[in-house]
Amino acid sequence: MSQLRFSDAHVWVRLEDDVAVLGLSDYLQDQMGEITTLELPDLGDVLRARRRMGHVESDDASSPIEAPVSGEVIEVNAEVLENPDVVNAEPYGSGWLLKVKLDNRGELEDLISEEEYVELTTEV
Repeated sequence: MSQLRFSDAHVWVRLEDDVAVLGLSDYLQDQMGEITTLELPDLGDVLRARRRMGHVESDDASSPIEAPVSGEVIEVNAEVLENPDVVNAEPYGSGWLLKVKLDNRGELEDLISEEEYVELTTEV
């Protein structure tokens, strides 16, 4: 997991060349409980960093999903739309949400490392 970067909105980013793979953090899915519904952008949509890109719901909570980076959506994980519980089971694996062709790699510098994220989410 050390190649992951995190937004303060609990979305992770894994870089694969100029493509950012995005997903919800284990911490977020744990706090929300069993995820029941995901709304994600469509193929070809353009995301803007720190703007709403979707919505997640569980039996206990509902929350917008904020884009950690800007770019064009080049792939949407159909499996998580059909079976949102995959995000609970494999948040850093098959539970990824989107693949985005980055507009600005510099935005990755605004994200925090896994170590910083763990510290942030374990503080009391």
